[in-house]
Amino acid sequence: MHDELARTMRMNYLYDFYHSLLTDKQRGYVELYYLEDYSFSEIAETLNVTRQAVYDNLKRTKDLLEDYETNLGMYANFVKRQELYAELKQLLNDKNNDRTTEILDQLESLD
Repeated sequence: MHDELARTMRMNYLYDFYHSLLTDKQRGYVELYYLEDYSFSEIAETLNVTRQAVYDNLKRTKDLLEDYETNLGMYANFVKRQELYAELKQLLNDKNNDRTTEILDQLESLD
């Protein structure tokens, strides 16, 4: 179950970064499945298509989002920035520097 949750979270992030590169149709499938938590059957009924069409569209769109990530790396950079922020915060907390921590919090909120 943990792996499925991690995959869903990854897809949500990829969608956040790359949704503008998708067609309206692709965005619709992803939003219903990953954001609204619809089942294949519910999506098929909503869009008046077969469950197989839902599966095929989601698979192609997922692959496309992964290709965008491979080529552009926006999600990987986001994850790395979050790790660096956390590490820097820990180092600063050890030194008890409130203003620097406040600036880091502001920077982090911009992502």
